[in-house]
Amino acid sequence: MSVEKVALVPVWHEVSHLFSDQECAALAWAEEVTLVSETHASDAAYTAASGAFGDQDLVDLTIAIAAMNAFNRLGAPFRMPVPVKA
Repeated sequence: MSVEKVALVPVWHEVSHLFSDQECAALAWAEEVTLVSETHASDAAYTAASGAFGDQDLVDLTIAIAAMNAFNRLGAPFRMPVPVKA
């Protein structure tokens, strides 16, 4: 994936035409899982995600999302620096 496309991930809703249906489903599921205290992983979101991914792929995606969320929840309070490449 190009750096330009990665840079658009935070605004993917606004430029969803630049992402495949499966990429949009993954991004929507990532938001749903990340905000689970608010979304409660709704049935509608689960149905949409499971329609875009097979069972094992959805498990793998959810584990990757959970791992990134865990890393962020550790990195922020411990002030882990973001590496900058020149």
